[in-house]
Amino acid sequence: MKVVVIGAQWGDEGKGKIVDYLAGEAQIIVRFAGGANAGNNIVIDGERYTLRLVPSGIFYPGKISILGAGMVIDPKALFDEIQALEARGVDTNGRVLISDRAHLVLPRYVEMDKSRGIGMAYSMKSKRHGIRVADLAWNDRMAELGAEDQDFLAPYVERLVAMSINLSAYLADWKDSHVLFEGAQGTMLDLDLGTYPYVSSGMSSAAGATVGGCVGPRALDRILGVFKAYSTRAGNGPLPSEFEPDSGDGLCRLVREAGTRYGAATREPGRFGYLDLVSLRYACQTNSIDGLAMTRFDVYDTLDEIKVCVAYRIGDRTVEKFPASIEELSNARPVLRTFKGWKQPLSDATCYDEFPAAAREYVDFIEGYCETPIDIISVDYERKATIVRKNPWGKTEAATGKTPWWKKK
Repeated sequence: MKVVVIGAQWGDEGKGKIVDYLAGEAQIIVRFAGGANAGNNIVIDGERYTLRLVPSGIFYPGKISILGAGMVIDPKALFDEIQALEARGVDTNGRVLISDRAHLVLPRYVEMDKSRGIGMAYSMKSKRHGIRVADLAWNDRMAELGAEDQDFLAPYVERLVAMSINLSAYLADWKDSHVLFEGAQGTMLDLDLGTYPYVSSGMSSAAGATVGGCVGPRALDRILGVFKAYSTRAGNGPLPSEFEPDSGDGLCRLVREAGTRYGAATREPGRFGYLDLVSLRYACQTNSIDGLAMTRFDVYDTLDEIKVCVAYRIGDRTVEKFPASIEELSNARPVLRTFKGWKQPLSDATCYDEFPAAAREYVDFIEGYCETPIDIISVDYERKATIVRKNPWGKTEAATGKTPWWKKK
């Protein structure tokens, strides 16, 4: 079975925790896009780990973690990360592999990009000037590189070639195994589906799993979208449900405090907003998301009431469909719906049925609005603080013959 995990917002949704949790039942974990600009953070028994290139399943002994064809890899960053994991007792020997079609990030890309070189690496790839892992064994291609590039790559060539695989053939040999495909960033940062031009350079959508994971679309069995219980965005670009700077809303205060609470583990961005169901429904539709995973739900525990964005006001219009226009999105103001809070810690629950009625009512509303079930709910940053309503490795609703409540007449 092949399961895809993607971000359903603007990144930083908590994908790392969800992938880590689900990786326990997978044999292979493939990260299919992005580079070292990502930051998956895992908390296991109080220990915090940060992963930027290595897939999140590395903490389970015996699992194979693969950097896919859609990634752009900084060799120095990769081997520094592997060394840091080994120093903390994580055995990576023979367990971290690389698609030979993945592209490499060179130091001059970093200088040109004035950042981590991710965007420039994708740009060079699209211009047919990039360097792939497979090219490291191609003497004529390597000879075309400048001395600076050759000197940088020299210490890594042997190790990279030894770790490289034909990913398509490799997965074909493991066709009867559980494979987990891990995305980077989020749908709203996807180059084609996101809020262009304020997007990433890679494929952050579920479609990226087929290209970067070297499998056909019919091979995918289930797509899981991860979202936070509120909205955040790093950097520029529209965030329609964003709090006003001087907002006295209790949720605004709490999520800013949550940013401090989670910050060491998640690098919480500085822009916050109400949960935006307009964009979340759009993510579900454009990715054929089978189930959702909601993180940080416990942030609401002390609130008397909860507000959620159910539409936008743009000029004199109420808009319920997510627009492509950046001008419209930048001028959008959230139309809010209010729910009663539950005033008790969700982390005390051991299963969904133990959630307060008000919390279940809120979950029901999100499911109905997005026409997508919420299969997993995270109520703290620890791996074990995860409520699973439906195991993504199980059969789909269509296969079981069950009909979600919002589809019933």
